[in-house]
Amino acid sequence: MASRRPRRWVWFLTGGLALVVIALVAGPFIYIHFIEDDPAPRLKLSTPPSTAQAADVTAVPLAGSWKAGSGSKAQYRVNEVLFGQDNTATGATTAVTGSITIAGTTVNAADFTVDLTTVKSDESRRDNQFQGRIMNTAKFPNATFKLAKPIALGSEPPEGKQITVPATGDLTMHGVTKAVTTNLNAQRTGDTIEVQGTIPIVFADYSIPNPSFAGITTEDHGELEVLIKLTRT
Repeated sequence: MASRRPRRWVWFLTGGLALVVIALVAGPFIYIHFIEDDPAPRLKLSTPPSTAQAADVTAVPLAGSWKAGSGSKAQYRVNEVLFGQDNTATGATTAVTGSITIAGTTVNAADFTVDLTTVKSDESRRDNQFQGRIMNTAKFPNATFKLAKPIALGSEPPEGKQITVPATGDLTMHGVTKAVTTNLNAQRTGDTIEVQGTIPIVFADYSIPNPSFAGITTEDHGELEVLIKLTRT
């Protein structure tokens, strides 16, 4: 009888370790694929109006000042590994302000601000890390972009037609300013101009700490997505 007890302990120990391994593997898989919300879709321009719809829209002059308003949004996207399971983390805010100035068919100035203190994801622990250790929004509450070179459109874009133009500007985050160049997609419909773009971000370039924490390992880079809806002022 005494010789069976050690065997039982071996079985208990082996079974317990197996359950731990299963929990470590299956737990994150179940959480990511069945509990956690899917990553937010990428920001994109509205569907262009049909020819008939465009004919009913009264366009306003392109030249002038345009202000960011309702419908504007900024969003981050970072790939992460949660206990061996691949996942994509996203967080967003609609607290986007700013304006552009157009003379003729040239964008002479553009200046936008994102209030990072309002960024939210689907996970409060991730938000706490973002607001505190990672972005330190108490000290650096905003991210800003300021156009550094005029954007020459060449000709006035047709109503409802999506165009793509390169833009160079200064991006400031976490107290660090870097020159960036990215392609912007734009579309004018009536009295609204939509602008969408994605800027790759290497965290170390902006002195942003590695976002990894508590079993979650992230890449050393991510993306800043913006969708700005402008109305004439």
